[in-house]
Formats: sequence, structure tokens, C-alpha cells
Amino acid sequence: MISRVVLALALTAPPAMNTAAPAMSPTVSPTVSPTGNPGAHSGTAARHPCPVAMPPGTTCGFLEVPERRDTNGRTVKVAYAVRVAGSGDREADPVVFMGGGPGPASMDAMSVLSAMFPDRDVVTVEQRGGRHSEPSLGCPETAQALLGQLRRPVADRSADLPADVPADKAADRAADVAADLPADVAADIVAAAVRCRDRLREEGVDLRGYRTREIAADVVALREKLGYDAWHLFGVGSSTRVMLGVAAADPGGVRSVVLDSFLPPGARRYDGADRDLGGALAALGVGERFAAVRARLNASPARVPTTDPVLGRAFTAHVTGDDLAAIMSGALREADLAAVAPALVGGLAEGRDELLRPLVDAAGERLAARVWGLYHAVQCQDEVPFNTFTPESRLFTINADKAVCDAWQVPRSEPVNATPSAPVYVLGGRYDPAAPAATARSAAQALPDARFEEFAGASHAVFLTSACARGKIAAFVAGPATAPAAPCVAPTAATRPGDLHVTAAPYLISRSPWLAAPFAAFALASLVQLVSGALRGRAPAAFAGLAGVAFTGLMAQSAHTLAGTNCSALAVGVPGTTGPYTSIAVASAVLTAAALLRDRRWPQIAATAIGAGFLIWWFTWFL
Repeated sequence: MISRVVLALALTAPPAMNTAAPAMSPTVSPTVSPTGNPGAHSGTAARHPCPVAMPPGTTCGFLEVPERRDTNGRTVKVAYAVRVAGSGDREADPVVFMGGGPGPASMDAMSVLSAMFPDRDVVTVEQRGGRHSEPSLGCPETAQALLGQLRRPVADRSADLPADVPADKAADRAADVAADLPADVAADIVAAAVRCRDRLREEGVDLRGYRTREIAADVVALREKLGYDAWHLFGVGSSTRVMLGVAAADPGGVRSVVLDSFLPPGARRYDGADRDLGGALAALGVGERFAAVRARLNASPARVPTTDPVLGRAFTAHVTGDDLAAIMSGALREADLAAVAPALVGGLAEGRDELLRPLVDAAGERLAARVWGLYHAVQCQDEVPFNTFTPESRLFTINADKAVCDAWQVPRSEPVNATPSAPVYVLGGRYDPAAPAATARSAAQALPDARFEEFAGASHAVFLTSACARGKIAAFVAGPATAPAAPCVAPTAATRPGDLHVTAAPYLISRSPWLAAPFAAFALASLVQLVSGALRGRAPAAFAGLAGVAFTGLMAQSAHTLAGTNCSALAVGVPGTTGPYTSIAVASAVLTAAALLRDRRWPQIAATAIGAGFLIWWFTWFL
């Protein structure tokens, strides 16, 4: 959820294309030509219109490189963007950034990066096979099959299980239900992924060319073609492995390395996925409650209305506890969602399954947005073969990746000892289930010149949610030898009991604004009462209207403040002050009814009916 907000902010600057290279700009070849040496890092670069809105002073282009550098073959185009700093106090060495994934667009972060490094050129480079590169290895059929995991009804073998069943029997039943899930759904996912693989092959794609080593070589080739003597590397998530490879392959061209949410080679992220999710939940203080929710939903899956983001069609998702665990492993990467996880899990523990709707919607959007061909090409060569998958995971996303890689049968890559000689700054988010801070800390200790810092209140991609982290990264790039500043304060504090009144109503209203009609009618009726009562000297009506206007104003102001602090909070509930504010609405309705005793004309009757209807809606649906 926060990703949509962050990326919207990142793209608010108007697009601008330079028609001539500014002073001190990197050199870019004006034409694209075939590469003459497929075994080399080099490629050819050419300008191209930016595919997304970018800050002023930005140019975009393609770097044409061999699809495979270990054999003769065709070339591919890697998209990149360069934001040239102003000519004032411009630093010589730029920053080059790549998004994680594998697959997410790097260009979307250009505005955030430009603000971080106003005195340096900023280069964002896409991954080969990504959304803005050519070819783009999209697999919508794989996304559809993964959504089928939620679309398909689950055989509920415990439909008649009493609500007060003992915990040990509920856990046994949950395990039985979970064991029934994977086979047919996995077959659909594998079949869809194989169709995608075969289609890509028919288009001439050699999947062996889409791996970490080749992506790292693209970054090296881009530096050479842009004409920079050296630059600072910035990776996040899976691209931290790419940047380690760049630093090792091109030591003379690297000034420093920033690894945000470091995923070290050999971390075995699949084998540790269940453990890492449990660690993140435990750090949030909800481990035991989530386990109980997971067991309950495995025994009796929830039916959650949602929309297929690919087809745009409504359907009912059948969410088991293990489905929820897989969804949470992705959702907790968002720091704002992690901050409200205690309230969310608490509401689910009370049986408020309507809170699953925003989680399922966001999971569907993530599945639809991923470039699955690139994702699986990298994972099947560089990650999956180095995991044991013992014991078998209960997360469907983990099992699906293994099944796809078993079917794709692309050769595993050879491990590379990528040890950089440049200074390294490693950042970890305390609640990150994808790249746990503990793993990043131990990996940083093994690097020759590295410092590690854990950020409280943060999760994956720390720099996106922490202004303090952005400042520390900029300070490190400016002077890697400078002593680090004091620890950062958590950008978003975790919710405490009473901070939120848990309800899915605000999220449902955001999806269907007409659901807020009773609130709007109450606000309008209160305003009319206030004005008419004051003009006509009718104190009960005027005070009733004043109380109603005060209530609606206070609610709007508190919701706006909450959204400004944490944009995911309103998907889980409303401010804890809603309870006291509700008493003002009740007082308004009572005063309106009292005014009806003195004025039985239709406007007062209408106001009384609207007030009564609003309270019914408020207590029975909204709260």
C-alpha cells in the first residue's frame, strides 16, 4: 500500500527531456550499433524518450549489450536514465541505482534519488528483461495462475468444527487442510509458467542470459559508455547482489557501495522464509496471535471479495491461514503496514476477517505488477538451486517458485566470490521479512570495509520510508570514512492498544465512495440545522447542528492526520479518538430529536431521521 503512495510522490515532478547534453554531462553515443565483441562488458548506448515522468535535467536511453556474454548471439536493450546535477557545486562521481525484485522499475525512484543527491548526477539502470528494457520478459499467464491460488475454493474439512475446539486439535486440522492445498494449484502455476517460457523462447529469448552476473556486467558496461571514471553503487533487496558483483568486477570504477536491505549471496532466502516471517512478526509482538489466526483460517478459510487486477473482474478469494502467511511475507515489506500490524493482527484474532480485503487487494496488485519471466529466470539460476526446501515450506509463493524452476530446467549459475574493496554501507529494517537485519549484519561483518546499521520502525527498502536513512546514505556517499551520525528515530511508530479503532470501513469507502453517503448526509443536515437554527433563534436545533458539524470536522481532521502519518493506517481502522468523538454525534442526534418536540415540520423531521439513520449506520457498519 505504501509503495503506491511513495511512487506517486516520486513521480510528481514534470517530465523533461534534454535536447542537448549539458556541460559535464556523460558522453552518450548518438546511435546504436551491433556490439563487436560479445565476450566483453561493452555495449552501445543511445537516447530514447523516458517511459515515465522524470525530474528536469533527465535523459533516458538504451544500452545495447549481448544477451549472453559467454557466446555469440543476439543483443538486448537495457533501459537507463541520467539526471544531470546543476553546474554549481556539482560533485564528480555520480550515484547509480538499481531496484530490487528481481524486476521492479528503477526509474520510478529517480525523484527521491535526485532529492537525496542534488549535487551529483544520478543514474538509474533497469534490469535486462525488466518492464522498461527490451525485450521485457512479462508473463501475465503466471500472474493469473498465482491469483488462482486465492480464487479456487479450498476443501474445508473442518466446516463442522466447533468454535471452542481445543488448540491442539485445531492445529492438527490446520495441518491436514494445508496438506490438501498444493497439488492442483501448483500444476496450474507450472503449466502457465511453462507456456510463458515456451512463448519467450519462440520470441528468441535465451533465459540463460538473465542472471545476476549478466546484470552486473550491464552496469559496468553502462559506466564505460556514459564516460564516468567512477561512481557510487546503490542497490536494494536483490539488486544488492548485483552491486556486489559490480564492485568486484570493476573495482577501479567504484567509489563506495550502499546496500539497502542486503540479501547476501548464499543467504538461502527460500529455506529461511518461514523463519524470517516469524521473526518479523515476533519483533512486532504479534507472533503468537498470528499463529492462532493462521490456524483458525487453515481450519476455516475466509471468503474475501476482491478484484482480479489483470482482468478487472470481481471474484471471491478463499484465504487460508497459510495463504495469509504468504501474503503477510510480502505486505510486511511496507514499513507503514508493519507499523499497523499489531492492530491488524489483533482485529483478525477477534474474527474481523473483513480486514483481509486490503491485504488481498494489495497482494493481487503485486502479483500482477511483477515481471515474472525475468523474476523466474534469475531465481531459477541464482537462488532456487542453492536452497534445500527441507522441510517443505507452507508458503504457496515459495512452493510455486520451486515448482516453476523444476519445470523450466535452466542451468544453475556458478557461485561468485564477490568481495568489494570499496567502502560499504549496509542498511537493514527491523521488521523486514525478506532481508532480515540479523542476516545483513552478519554478512556485513564478513566484508573487509563495511558498516551496518539497523533502522527501528523500518522494513524493506529503508531509504524509501526514512528521511533520516536518506540523509545518512547521502553523508556516507559524500565521505565514506566519516563517522556515522546518531541512530535514527523510527519514522513510523508501531501502533499501541488504543491508537486505532479497528474497522475495514474506511478502506471499503476508498474503494466505493458511495458507501460514505450517510456520513455526508449527516454532515449536510448538521450544517443546515446550525444555520437555520441560529437564524431562527431555535437553540436546540442550532446546538444539534453545531455538535454534528463538530463531530464530522473532528473525524475528518483526525483521519487526515492519521493518513499523513501512516498512509496504510486507514486500511486497518480509524483513530482511537473515534470513540469519544462518537459521543458528540450521539449528542447531536439527541438534541435533534429534542428539537423535533418543538418543531414538527418536515425539515426537522428529515434532520431527525437522518441523524437516527446515521447512528444506525455508524454503530452497525462503520464501527
